[in-house]
Amino acid sequence: MSGPARMFEVARNPDPASKLPYLVRLPLPSGDVVLKAREPWPRTGAVYCHPADGEWPQPPETAELVERVPVRSCRRRGGAIDLVLDRPREHRSQLVFTRARGRQVIFWQSPRTARAARPGVRVPGRRAAGLERLTVLVDTRERYPWRFARQRAVSTERRALPAGDYAVESPDGELLAVVERKTLTDLSGSLVDGSLNYLLAELAALPRAAVVVEDRYGGVFKLEHVQPGFVADLLAALAVRYPAVPVVFCDTRPLAQEWTYRFLGAAVAELTPGARG
Repeated sequence: MSGPARMFEVARNPDPASKLPYLVRLPLPSGDVVLKAREPWPRTGAVYCHPADGEWPQPPETAELVERVPVRSCRRRGGAIDLVLDRPREHRSQLVFTRARGRQVIFWQSPRTARAARPGVRVPGRRAAGLERLTVLVDTRERYPWRFARQRAVSTERRALPAGDYAVESPDGELLAVVERKTLTDLSGSLVDGSLNYLLAELAALPRAAVVVEDRYGGVFKLEHVQPGFVADLLAALAVRYPAVPVVFCDTRPLAQEWTYRFLGAAVAELTPGARG
């Protein structure tokens, strides 16, 4: 029997002198974290937050709640907390812990505000490799898969893939190309524990394969709990060992999805005679 659902809560800050009018309670597995926040959700820009040192109104029933939403996932990953709520919209966000001028600062952002912070990057609408249609196979183990909703003439099909997360196949059912998708945290963990070495060995046996990372390469040198450059050295060693499987850093989730779409489309066009429309 499962326990009660974990809840994300936002309340009015009872301190009238505070410049941060909201309290946010995050239900981490290790215990709740309470923050003061400028806004109840990052809708138009990154929201500045500050530790509240557990200052949730006491008794709890006196809290003037603004929102109370069930939580799908709330986990600390390095210097950030990833929060996924159980609601159809405005459900994904991340709280980034960093330092500025010698003190800790926290910025709360969502996919929308992250895109707005990089206004110079526009994802084009041209079809991949000139194909009339592209069917992307999505591994059944992907919990929150890309849907390729922004890409033209593409459909997805759930399939148990032998390796990787996204793939395309030939007319006779053979895999042509596979892409493994990673966050920076996933990449770091699989490098340190050695599992990425085995994955690349599997991917290298396929006609075309790649690993795409939803972050910047510079983030490798900012990872916590590892020596600077250690993960970069492991990554370089695997690049030399498996040159046929590139690891591509794509800055953001939308750009990683777009790169995967273009890569898989190019593989179909290159390896399937007459594929172009």
